[in-house]
Amino acid sequence: MADDGYQGFHLTALDARRFDFGNALRGYDRARVDQFREQVAEELERMSRANQELDQKARNFHEQLKSFRDRDKALNEALVSAQQLRGEIKEQAEREAQLILREAQAEADKLLQGVRDELRRTEDEVQALWRTRRSYLAQLRHHLERQLTELNAAESEPIPDFTTPRTMSAVRAEPSVVQEIRELPPRPAAPTPSWLDVVEDDS
Repeated sequence: MADDGYQGFHLTALDARRFDFGNALRGYDRARVDQFREQVAEELERMSRANQELDQKARNFHEQLKSFRDRDKALNEALVSAQQLRGEIKEQAEREAQLILREAQAEADKLLQGVRDELRRTEDEVQALWRTRRSYLAQLRHHLERQLTELNAAESEPIPDFTTPRTMSAVRAEPSVVQEIRELPPRPAAPTPSWLDVVEDDS
């Protein structure tokens, strides 16, 4: 474990080149020392350049990592927003669909009620027409029965004797039907009306 009070030894290539070892009796070979010092300086320069490159790469990686984190955060926020928006759109669509269904149901009920009312009115009109028809046929039947009764009565009358002169009292005594028949002008025979056939079928 490193001591907290330790201060690292910082040595540069320039320091290695300028460092003076001094002179001593029976010391090291100066040429070899200078050569080694130069090698140390070159190695320090190489290591310094490599360290700078590593520092630059580390900064680049740190920036890329920050960018990735920002992108990830933005994507997460966008995903959350999209999920919320999807939920809101779904709820809105469901509300609109329910509203459309209610309106369509109300319109269908209104149309159906209108059809039912129209059908009821039509049925009432048809029933009224049938009642009017029955009433008309009953009145027609009554009128025809009365006419038939009068015709039957006229047919049952004896043939008048036109050879003997009639007195005014005898003429007045004749039934009104006979008088009406006598006063009618002669006319050709006509076919039976179609409405009379309907009356006979209903009877």
